[in-house]
Amino acid sequence: MQVVLRRSCLMIACGLPLLTGSVSTWSLPTSTFQVTASIVAGCVISGTNTGVFGTLNFGTQSGVAANTVNASYLQSTSINLACTPGTTLSMSINQGSNFTTTRNLKLPNFSNTVPYTLFSNASRTTVIPVNQAVPLSYSNANNITLPIYGQLQLPGTARAGVYTDTLTVTLSW
Repeated sequence: MQVVLRRSCLMIACGLPLLTGSVSTWSLPTSTFQVTASIVAGCVISGTNTGVFGTLNFGTQSGVAANTVNASYLQSTSINLACTPGTTLSMSINQGSNFTTTRNLKLPNFSNTVPYTLFSNASRTTVIPVNQAVPLSYSNANNITLPIYGQLQLPGTARAGVYTDTLTVTLSW
């Protein structure tokens, strides 16, 4: 029995170097694979009150004034409009709640209106038509401000009160 055990041990001991020598020359199979992602152009409005973009306030005016008053749109500080860099962005603005042949501010509970016009440039030469896309340009894709400028035409005699209108802005890209 003792001899058999030695012989077995000897065979195992002799076989180890062969096995060990072969492991170092073995190679494991390898292959490659692709990792991809597609990023599509888009825009996002984020913040605390994304349903209210901002205001266009013509201020307090005399009820007997017959002149033109200009105002600039003030985008809400609680929202942020951002787009993928290079995205072609446009906006359209509806007719508002008091449209006749033009956009109008209206005194609640009365028929009194005061007409106003929207423009897409500060010099007020490019009118924003009703429900038509207006291309927007921007320099900072992470903080886009809508270029909306207004011009109110005071009629000369207007009933006192706060005149309002509500517009819907639609962004497209």
